[in-house]
Amino acid sequence: MSDFLLELRSEEIPARMQKGARAELEKLFRREMDAAGVKTGELTIWSTPRRLALIARDLPAQTEAVSEEAKGPPEGAPDQAIDGFCRKLGIARDQLELRDVKGRNTYFAVINTPGRAVKDVLAEAIPTIIRDFSWPKSQRWGAASISTESLRWVRPLSGIVALLGDEIVACETHGIASGNVTKGHRFHHAGDIAVTNAATYAEQLRAAHVVVDHSEREAIIRDGARKVAADAGLDLVEDEGLVVENAGLTEWPVPLLGRFEDDFLEVPPETIQLTARVNQKYFVCEKVGKLANAFVCTANIDAVDPAVVVDGNRKVLAARLSDAKFFWDVDRKKTLALHAQGLDRITFHEKLGTVAKKVDRVAKLASWLTSDAKAPNGNHNHAFQAAKLSKADLVTEMVGEFPELQGLMGGYYAKAEGLHVDVANAIRDHYKPVGQSDEVPTAPITVAVSLADKLDNLFSFFKIDILPTGSKDPFALRRAALGYIRLVQANDLRISLDEAAQAWGTLLDAKLGKKVADFLLDRLAVQLRDEGVRHDYVAASRHWNGEIDVRVDRVEARARALATFFSTEDGTNLLAGYKRASNIIKKEDWSGRTESSLSYTPEVAEKALIDALDTAGPKAVSALKSEDFAAAMTSLASLRAPIDQFFEDVTVNDDNPAKRTARLNLLARFRNAVHQVADFSKIEG
Repeated sequence: MSDFLLELRSEEIPARMQKGARAELEKLFRREMDAAGVKTGELTIWSTPRRLALIARDLPAQTEAVSEEAKGPPEGAPDQAIDGFCRKLGIARDQLELRDVKGRNTYFAVINTPGRAVKDVLAEAIPTIIRDFSWPKSQRWGAASISTESLRWVRPLSGIVALLGDEIVACETHGIASGNVTKGHRFHHAGDIAVTNAATYAEQLRAAHVVVDHSEREAIIRDGARKVAADAGLDLVEDEGLVVENAGLTEWPVPLLGRFEDDFLEVPPETIQLTARVNQKYFVCEKVGKLANAFVCTANIDAVDPAVVVDGNRKVLAARLSDAKFFWDVDRKKTLALHAQGLDRITFHEKLGTVAKKVDRVAKLASWLTSDAKAPNGNHNHAFQAAKLSKADLVTEMVGEFPELQGLMGGYYAKAEGLHVDVANAIRDHYKPVGQSDEVPTAPITVAVSLADKLDNLFSFFKIDILPTGSKDPFALRRAALGYIRLVQANDLRISLDEAAQAWGTLLDAKLGKKVADFLLDRLAVQLRDEGVRHDYVAASRHWNGEIDVRVDRVEARARALATFFSTEDGTNLLAGYKRASNIIKKEDWSGRTESSLSYTPEVAEKALIDALDTAGPKAVSALKSEDFAAAMTSLASLRAPIDQFFEDVTVNDDNPAKRTARLNLLARFRNAVHQVADFSKIEG
């Protein structure tokens, strides 16, 4: 058994591509080994900016010999068939064997493949892995690049180390021959490194100032950044994504703390953090919960004088922060209302007009939500103002430079010009919730503007028939739908979407509300399924008074009540009784016939079911009117024993036509009573 080392060295690999490259290398290596019959266990795969490395431990010296049999045509078959069989397997006709198969001689081919040296297998696999390697972006280089058949790699490939045990696995791809020679740190180590074997590889590179294990580099950055911040009496603002990115940019990471001028702290802290993170890949620090004038950069050298490195980074950051401060100062010279006038120049969608038109629709709907709908209850003037100014920051210099800050900067500018705090907060947070884990607003004005913004997206695009498809959702309507649902849930809102559509547009848009409601209920089913509420419970709750239910909250309440009910024995047995009754009615094609009174004395179980329906029916209707779905389910539960006993004791298809009619009517009445609460026909099981 021997360990195998493969290193593919190149110019700098972008940090964002390294995780995918490690997975690709593992996939291709396992594919080649599996095809050759070489068993591979756990693989160690590392990456640095200048190399990908793979270590496969305990590989056998040879593959196992394989004997395969193939059944061919019967004796006496045409020569063309027999010759074709031999040609397919690459054997001569005299190598075939005759065997008896069900009394008939049939040709068989026995192919014995001897074991191969794993070293030879690897020598063939390495060029294939390199050729088939998939990168998000790749390039050709050098004189060979004139041909489209030349090697493509993320950056020019410069070296291959391939060792099985202490021996070189000799191979060549596009003029690059494998060997045991690699390079150390670009600045800290000159000359070649002759790698002994896989066991010594990491330590030989460490001696040359390269930490080849990306996880170790991440730990060095994570712990080192915390330490230099703590040593200065500060708290590091944790950013795992920045840890991974810096690990992908360095081979010998050294976290260093620097300071910038206090004047820059006048700029909103999110701007400073974004500038430092996006432009410079720096961490920021806090002191007592507030942003401090400190940053942590990650050097790729062990500097003789770290202060020089820090000062150079400080100057670069200062230039970036100067730009941010300039934008901040320039933007505040105009009010948000003046900025908003620029929205007339931005097209929202060619069929929907400008962003200014969108803002008008959002403001109208937000005002209705807080006044007429009272969902949520709030100051409709504040809601209207916040909605009118909600997109104004899109034309500011700051958001032009940092689009990620839209909404947030609008809130800062609103506070700076002295607008009401509820208005400023609504402008800041009206995009929320953006994702499944994002915070859900609860302040009434913010909720109103956020709901109005999301509903406008849904109403607008549904009205022009631009709907999400299975794989495409260019206008993020699914995200808008989920945001709407979470706002309704978190704030316990009751919004009728047909009324909301009319308030958004005209009285003719009620159907649009139902169309959007249908889409929202599909998203609700997905969300509740993740919480353990089955999709068929949502399907059973989608309709109200014979039409699609336009209130998401009511559908959810009924679906949850059904989930609770069917977790009980009463629920399970009642569903079985319902399905039995429905099957009888369907089989008899029974639509129901009016009978004023029974012409016979009902049996005991029959009378018990009649009495139970007389009691449970009105209770269920009353509970539904007050939307107390738990009470409605409790009413249905009282039907469980009578329907079970009815099927046990009573013959529905009696020879007496009057009895048969009355009993089929009774079953139809039972089914209708259940349907008042939910459509049990949609429930599986």
